[in-house]
Amino acid sequence: MRNNIYTIVIILVVIITYNFPQYFIEVGDVKLTSLITPVLQIIMFGMGTTITLNDFVGIVKTPKKVIIGVVLQFLVMPFWGFGIAYAFGFPPEIAAGIILIGSSPSGLASNVIAMLAKANVALSITLTTFATMLAPIMTPTLMQYLGGEFIDVDFLGMMWSMCKMVIIPVAFGFLLNRYTPKFVASIKKILPLFSMAGIAYVIGTVTAAGHDSLSTVGAILFLAVLIHNVGGYVFGYFAARGIGMDERDSRTISIEVGMQNGGLASALAVEMGKVATVGLASAIFGPLMNVTGSLLASWWGKKEIKE
Repeated sequence: MRNNIYTIVIILVVIITYNFPQYFIEVGDVKLTSLITPVLQIIMFGMGTTITLNDFVGIVKTPKKVIIGVVLQFLVMPFWGFGIAYAFGFPPEIAAGIILIGSSPSGLASNVIAMLAKANVALSITLTTFATMLAPIMTPTLMQYLGGEFIDVDFLGMMWSMCKMVIIPVAFGFLLNRYTPKFVASIKKILPLFSMAGIAYVIGTVTAAGHDSLSTVGAILFLAVLIHNVGGYVFGYFAARGIGMDERDSRTISIEVGMQNGGLASALAVEMGKVATVGLASAIFGPLMNVTGSLLASWWGKKEIKE
């Protein structure tokens, strides 16, 4: 129920910021998009406080599952996104945005959807953690190789941006959780609420900033992002089944592949100075994956797992 309410809130945020963008561009002399990076850093810090050594033990205990999941994560969505961007013939920066969201790791929303879908939640958490840690290398590499077909990509600049937005805050959160558990326990009720509000803020400000471009390509971009997202679920599931993974693990892989960290992709677009164009696909992908993920979880949650 809470997930459905949050999805509705996100959709309302998109509708409001798209129709009244003038109120969500600046407050005084402050551009609201300039706050996306610090907001994301706090969100990633919150993620770090949820990570324990057991998450890394999971990598050792089930290396095959983790390797398969991460390989599919960074193989299916980037190349599928490249194909979609090329087929639809979008302007270069819009096309690069589709590849950027495809090259990003999965987000925390995938863990919630995995639980609702009767998937392997422990594997989902491990995959999200591992993919996030690999992202500062994988995302710039994929963007340079695939996104470089459409725009100039600063490989080292993007890598540093991801380190300061992902590695540093996640590591800080992890260390605080490990060595000051009482302090972390005192703020753990606040962090999820901030994360939800932060994601809504990111999506809303990117939607407002990209209003003009959305007015031109919005409907077609929505279709492209939907195909990208649903294709990730389908390819992830059947690839996992084809390799011989069981139903529960295959559902997990499907969700991890199909759901991306839209907030991270939006923040990277800000760092690139192209939030109004490169950031659009992630602004659409975020709320859309909440809807499709909830529908998928509802369907799977009602089905018995038969091997």
